[in-house]
Amino acid sequence: MIAAGALTDRIAAAVRVTCVADVEALKPGNVGHHGDGYGMRAEDFVRSAEAVATVIAAPGITVGERIYRSIRATRAVVDCNTNLGIVLLAAPLVHAALRAAPPRGLRARLQRTLAELTIADAQAAYAAIRLAGPGGMGQAPEHDLQEQPTVTLLEAMRAAAGRDRIAMQYATAYADLFDVTNAWLLAAQARHGEGPWATTMCFLAVASRWPDSLIVRKHGAAVAEEVRARMASVATVGKACETSAPAVSLLLTLDADLKRMGTNPGTSADLTVATLLMQRLDALLRE
Repeated sequence: MIAAGALTDRIAAAVRVTCVADVEALKPGNVGHHGDGYGMRAEDFVRSAEAVATVIAAPGITVGERIYRSIRATRAVVDCNTNLGIVLLAAPLVHAALRAAPPRGLRARLQRTLAELTIADAQAAYAAIRLAGPGGMGQAPEHDLQEQPTVTLLEAMRAAAGRDRIAMQYATAYADLFDVTNAWLLAAQARHGEGPWATTMCFLAVASRWPDSLIVRKHGAAVAEEVRARMASVATVGKACETSAPAVSLLLTLDADLKRMGTNPGTSADLTVATLLMQRLDALLRE
């Protein structure tokens, strides 16, 4: 078992490496080294990763504090929303990994972490979301982000789960990640190694499976479904190829089209990053 201090450092390193890996992968419609977009550059995401890694893995703080402090640290180095979805997904995973065993497994620890979320966690998370200023949030029929929450963060996420796939992860104890996306990532890594192309293939699988909830919020269900279908088409080509070369031009064309239309599949990217992080944290706990 890894000592507590060393575990904190290694979790911070896992967060940093994962967020940088996100930028290195060609994920059409998202900002990366392959191309900027939406007024953001790849460097903004790298700087955000450096700012957040140690903060989100700090010992002795709550999930809500991890979320708020991470967004505050991000805002200190960039003036745009680079990582709200990642932080919202990563904070419970990191908190679960830092828990003193038992339970030993990451999934069991996460379930306990989510069950213990408080109203204070919700208040901190709401403040973080307002600070990040994500697009397309609008008003909610209950537990609106502009109001002070009166329920736990888990209850608030359950109320939003039908319209936001990040909220759904809280509501289902990250079932999408543990039961679906992790298998896609492992299959891609088995075929292509653990580099950027495996991340790309996992992202394409995510974006092909579910209409992106960020696109749904900003552009409507019909546009989100159109993007999902295009992702599925490109993913089919990628799966049929032994190397990335034949699919890269298709990915870059789709990337340019999505950015021109302002249709950023950001939730699909966030789920991919969270899957990478979950895999790394689970491996740490098994040492």
